[in-house]
Amino acid sequence: MEPILDRFLRYVAIDTQSNEESESQPSEAKELVLLKLLRDELQALGVEATLDEYGYVMATIPANVEGPVPAVGFIAHVDTAPDASGKDVKPQIIRNYDGGDIPLRGVPGLALKPSEFPEMLHYIGQTLITTDGTTLLGADDKGGVAEIMDAVQYIVAHPEFNHGKICIGFTPDEEIGRGVVKFDVSRFGADYAYTMDGGEIGELECENFNAASARIHIQGRNVHPGSAKNKMRNAILIGQEFNALLPVEQRPEYTEGYEGFFHLISFTGAVEQADFAYIIRDHDRAKFERKKAQMQECVDFINAKYGPDTATAVIKDSYYNMREQVEPHYHIIEKAVKAMEMAGIQPKIQPIRGGTDGANLSFKGLPCPNIFAGGLNFHGKMEFVPLESMEKASEVILNLISLFAR
Repeated sequence: MEPILDRFLRYVAIDTQSNEESESQPSEAKELVLLKLLRDELQALGVEATLDEYGYVMATIPANVEGPVPAVGFIAHVDTAPDASGKDVKPQIIRNYDGGDIPLRGVPGLALKPSEFPEMLHYIGQTLITTDGTTLLGADDKGGVAEIMDAVQYIVAHPEFNHGKICIGFTPDEEIGRGVVKFDVSRFGADYAYTMDGGEIGELECENFNAASARIHIQGRNVHPGSAKNKMRNAILIGQEFNALLPVEQRPEYTEGYEGFFHLISFTGAVEQADFAYIIRDHDRAKFERKKAQMQECVDFINAKYGPDTATAVIKDSYYNMREQVEPHYHIIEKAVKAMEMAGIQPKIQPIRGGTDGANLSFKGLPCPNIFAGGLNFHGKMEFVPLESMEKASEVILNLISLFAR
């Protein structure tokens, strides 16, 4: 049997960065390299697996127990975030971590430091896998992919392990919010599922942000600055004024827990015209709707001051809080808690200050909470994952399958 570390290292070596500017699915053809590999590896293990035109790998392991046993699914995404390069990843393996700084040897002077990331000290004595400082690592979510495949490998090698129907899914484009847009829940065949896409060991999440995107266009008027008095309308400055209308205390750097935010993620522009892109987040649906209305009120204010159509907004919902879909099936949370306790893990039930494929799947009729994959500091060069956390995540998968089969 292949050790989970070797499997993980093979997967992160494949560049699968998704592209939010692309209209295709998968957004990048290179994602298919890993998706095809996973399909082939499943088939080589004797598991029926397919890869469809949208980049979804789906596989099924038939039940080996009699009686009405729910079909349980496990899902992970293969793409890495656009925030940092996922090409030519060079992992560092730090065995028996001693609690000190870890130099990221691809960038002189750069180090992963407990003084900046105190959670590192939770993993003294364990094996940490880090980046070399030039790329992200890809534990989000190739850690989850490796954990699921490790569990499948165990099940195939141990026919005495009792289980109901098991459904496996690997998806593209989660990092750009399109991971399960075309995912066929009925074809997947699970009654309940779990995404293996959370952070550090013990995390269990059944509620997430309601999410929307907002694109604000400011139309200015460019006039030669020598004769600009009472004529020029500088789109950059009007955009700055627009941004100042939004509450400062509701920026992400000032929020935590259940507090929502407006987040300015990009700006392009000149005097003639400017574009501002935001994301809007809140766990509470009423507060979420109010935030979107507040954004439109700011647009209306700018137009009242500078003239009609100076500011225009395109506001689109991205996903909703899975809690309302998962809570009626709370036994799947209870089983996840039990599965972690069986592995000697203290569960940490908490809201996601983000979203997962599980949120959209839950609204497609597949209740799908989120379980830790083990990594920390996702989406950047400070990312790392403890090997022991990945091993425990695989154990939790097996425990869950066993609990559903009882």
